Amino acid sequence: MSQKTPLTVVGAEKLRAELQRLKTVERPAVVAAIAEARSHGDLSENAEYDAAKERQGFIEGRIKEVEGKLAHAQIIDPKALDADGRCVFGATVDMEDQDSGERITYQIVGEDEADIRQGKISVSAPIARALIGKYAGDIAQVQAPGGIREYEILEVRYE
Repeated sequence: MSQKTPLTVVGAEKLRAELQRLKTVERPAVVAAIAEARSHGDLSENAEYDAAKERQGFIEGRIKEVEGKLAHAQIIDPKALDADGRCVFGATVDMEDQDSGERITYQIVGEDEADIRQGKISVSAPIARALIGKYAGDIAQVQAPGGIREYEILEVRYE
């Protein structure tokens, strides 16, 4: 049995939307581009044909990749979690850097959803691993390039 990959509901929706776009917009467009390039005759020196074929390979590869991710996803709705205040996959965590006093909010998400600029960190990131299982009031220690950083967990939300 293959490993299930955790994915939030929002992450799964984004992958489904990408898959839909790839199949209904990108794939037909590249097929049309290949047909157009073919109509120009000699394919041996036809850069448009080569580029369209390369793009088709990329699109088909991405379709397979996204279908695979969705097939192996364990979709988790943070709103439906009953984790008794613990930091778990899908949770949003408000915390404070113990050195700087800076407040930070992160949501723990799957690999494909991680985007630090949007406050979404991968479940496999060191900071997420340090948070998992902790409660509000706990201190999470994270090994950072400059040494160990400590964060006090202020609140854990499931939204």
